[in-house]
Amino acid sequence: MEPTVEPAFDPVQRPELTDEQWERLRGFGVAEDVDAGDYLFRSGDRDYDLILVDKGEVEVVRDSLFWIDEAVLTRSGPRTFVGELGLLNGQGAFLSARATQPTRVLRVSRPELRRLMAEDDELCDIVLHALWARRESLRRGPAALTLKFVGQTSSSDFLALQRFAERLDLVHKSVEVTAADLGAHAKLGVSTEDLPIAYIQGEPIPRATPGIVAERLGLSYSADGDEVVDLVVVGGGPAGLAAAIYGASEGLTTVLLDAVAPGGQAASTSRIENFLGFPFGVSGGDLIGQASLQALKFGVRVYAPCEAVKLEPVGDLLDITLADGRVIRSRTTIVTSGAAYRRLDLDRWSDFEGAGIYYAATQLELRQVSESPVVVVGGANSAGQASLYLAANGCPVHLVVRGTELGSRMSSYLVDRLMEEPRVQVHRGSRVVGLDGDRSLQRVRIDSLGEVDARGLFCFIGADPATAWLPALDRDDDGFLRTGTDVAVQSLAQWQRMGREPLPFETSLPRVFAAGDVRRGSMKRVAAAVGEGSSAVASVHRALAG
Repeated sequence: MEPTVEPAFDPVQRPELTDEQWERLRGFGVAEDVDAGDYLFRSGDRDYDLILVDKGEVEVVRDSLFWIDEAVLTRSGPRTFVGELGLLNGQGAFLSARATQPTRVLRVSRPELRRLMAEDDELCDIVLHALWARRESLRRGPAALTLKFVGQTSSSDFLALQRFAERLDLVHKSVEVTAADLGAHAKLGVSTEDLPIAYIQGEPIPRATPGIVAERLGLSYSADGDEVVDLVVVGGGPAGLAAAIYGASEGLTTVLLDAVAPGGQAASTSRIENFLGFPFGVSGGDLIGQASLQALKFGVRVYAPCEAVKLEPVGDLLDITLADGRVIRSRTTIVTSGAAYRRLDLDRWSDFEGAGIYYAATQLELRQVSESPVVVVGGANSAGQASLYLAANGCPVHLVVRGTELGSRMSSYLVDRLMEEPRVQVHRGSRVVGLDGDRSLQRVRIDSLGEVDARGLFCFIGADPATAWLPALDRDDDGFLRTGTDVAVQSLAQWQRMGREPLPFETSLPRVFAAGDVRRGSMKRVAAAVGEGSSAVASVHRALAG
């Protein structure tokens, strides 16, 4: 057995509760006496409880994983609680908890934990901080081996797994291998064709995808009987997260869906410097991470990857059909599905996606290029931010801008910083015209410069609205959804029968709203998207009250 991993005392992970706080917390639990060796929950349990230790002791264990012995992670004595962030996001247990001696505990079920979060602000803050801090601590220790990804660096499928896990803040470990490295996995009967492999509790899942992993971890949508929710938000970018948070905090049962993972294009932004309240800037990943935690606090049910493929009215309700055929029934919907990244029309583009071509510049992509020369394409803020981020981390950068004026679509503070950055060369009036490499990108041809070495090409040339799954809704010629007074005249007859006009952010289909990049007329800025998402919820309340 591996030795116990006892972290240094952390008052956030192990808060000292007053007598009055402990009694309030006990009021949410159901008492149970257990013997030494009894398990309170086991790894793999889909539903488990927050455990309050009243008397005795409970230890948290990472179970043995075939070739690795069991590891005791920590022990909790009287007036402590056992649990981590998975209690809020619906993830099944990936660790086990058992009594080391005769112990009296109180079980706080997930519904009761939600009630605690809603009714007791002080306890909510204490518990939420502890659950989040424990999740952060677990990712640095033996617990990370409960979810392990093995794949090749040049694999887009491997990169997709890593992005999924990081966006959902899952405790995991990623291991990059070559074909020659697979000898260590031979005893499990895996080969190059099986990559990427996900090991869940030590069990190998060949050719793993985010959808398969989500299903196994309990993160996929599962309807509760004939459940009807108040609000389904389709898309987990800033607009979607804001809508979900405001909806749930105001008492609406809220489901948030995203085809990849929460974050949208904002999560791929290395630095946002003009967002209210962050004078020193904030990375898109950090901003989305805090917003996702806030959504869990208010009881938003977040499911990803979970792609909506159809929306249709059924009486006074709406049916949202998912890619796997499951259906969510809702009273209202806010579409915040954003936009799909545009690609350059070049030979071998698809060959290098995930193997040198990226649509984001975060730590995940930075690890792939590792201080090597790169090319960034685009003339708006996202391209400028990516260029500065990559340069600050040791990458020589060629910024390729089709237009002749850098400031026409980019904020002046970014233009000034780019001109002062010695690692960034700006090529105005230029285009990328060719790609070259073996299994991964090695060189890029720029029409005004010729061929340059490039380990990565970062593409920020805009996106097209993700509205193809909504053919019945009124859209403009570019596919963006019309809302409010912008709804076309020919679709207004139904509103006259209802005795009202479309509400702000309401589409041509009653009780279906749109916010963020997917909406015609949106500003395409993070702050604006947050404002639209929260404002759309005000219209949701008016529609539900009508």
